[in-house]
Amino acid sequence: MATANIAPAPIIEARKLEKSYRQPDGSRIQVIAPIDLAVHPGEIITLLGASGCGKSTLLRMLTGLAPASAGQVYWHGHPVGDESPNVAIVFQSFALFPWLTVLENVEAPLEARGIPPIERHKRSLRIIDAVGLDGFESAYPKELSGGMKQRVGVARALVVEPEVLFMDEPFSALDVLTAETLRGELLELWLGHKIPTRAIFIVTHNIEEAVVLADRIIVLGRNPAHIHADFRVDMPHPRDRKSAHFLELVDAIYRTLTRPDHRDEAAPPRTYGPGTEVRPKIVLLPHTRPGGLAGLLEIVADQGGRVDLHLLADELSLEVDALLPSVDTAALLGLLRVEEGDVMITPEGQAFAQGDIQARKTIFRKAALSNVPLLRQMEQALKAKANRTLNEEFFHDLLDEHFGEQESRRQLETAIQWGRYAEIFDYDAATGKLTLTEV
Repeated sequence: MATANIAPAPIIEARKLEKSYRQPDGSRIQVIAPIDLAVHPGEIITLLGASGCGKSTLLRMLTGLAPASAGQVYWHGHPVGDESPNVAIVFQSFALFPWLTVLENVEAPLEARGIPPIERHKRSLRIIDAVGLDGFESAYPKELSGGMKQRVGVARALVVEPEVLFMDEPFSALDVLTAETLRGELLELWLGHKIPTRAIFIVTHNIEEAVVLADRIIVLGRNPAHIHADFRVDMPHPRDRKSAHFLELVDAIYRTLTRPDHRDEAAPPRTYGPGTEVRPKIVLLPHTRPGGLAGLLEIVADQGGRVDLHLLADELSLEVDALLPSVDTAALLGLLRVEEGDVMITPEGQAFAQGDIQARKTIFRKAALSNVPLLRQMEQALKAKANRTLNEEFFHDLLDEHFGEQESRRQLETAIQWGRYAEIFDYDAATGKLTLTEV
């Protein structure tokens, strides 16, 4: 009698995992909607999404570094907290101790766990050799290149023999060739069973990196974060970047990331208690400069008004994280439309691309006041003052109701850049004052 294939039990499982922040008025900012996610043995998972969508927050909750607001993480079926997960994390920044040698840096987590000196020395030397750092045991971080520093970070994570290795954008701080080399070395360790790790979970913004490495690619939507798509990758290693299957998958992920329904309007970022008036949703501004927007529109106009985003990013040697904010800005302002991974310039966008400086400012101003509630609110607040002037902290306090401190600052900086370019207001950095521009 045939036995049905049964999927192995997950090592880590998140059930209805959620993150939100309580505000002074009792409301909550929801940054991660309830998520179900399982990490099974024998797989590499990559987590893709735009900057600021919550990828690193989700990683930290899965590892137990950050508490969830609701839901639960399970380690082999037991709630995390009752049992400490055997995981390790490689961060984007190398975070090495500059006063310790390579060997001492790798030994540090073993020493913290109380491993005897002889054993931790042997284990550290073995993993240093595995990641290609043999001969550099006595070197200090200042003597190492970026790639070698990240190898130390990988060795330090692997030396504790984690069952799941988490990596938070581990190659993004490296040059292209070094990053490609380290990806290959990671795959060699994994496929050759040279490490005891049973699963790898990688946060990345690089689509091709995800397709090169992963058995499964999860795409996060935003506002709040949610699982927007889950791709299974059935291509054998090593993967041919020029194969039709590889290119089709890359293009499919691009389309997923750029679909208008990428933002989950059904899940509001704020949850209010009974009897609390529901306030209008604040539009999250992409962190871009008008100059970058102009360049994108000029390129699209020069190429006939419609381009494939995947091909455009490849042509410009850009990764998705670098291109999407400008695309999001143009779409928000009504200067581009996005459809199935292609961008199409609108008549307003065409006029912007062909206009002189003053014409562009006029188009940008009209589009910003029509489509960006924050800028409209800032203009109205300044008009309400007799002297047409307000301190930037007034607007920071408004944003602070909807975002955390860091994101509030970033949103305000972006709004000020856009408002100055559009000549909606002037800004004095020395005093922090915004003054309405009389038109």
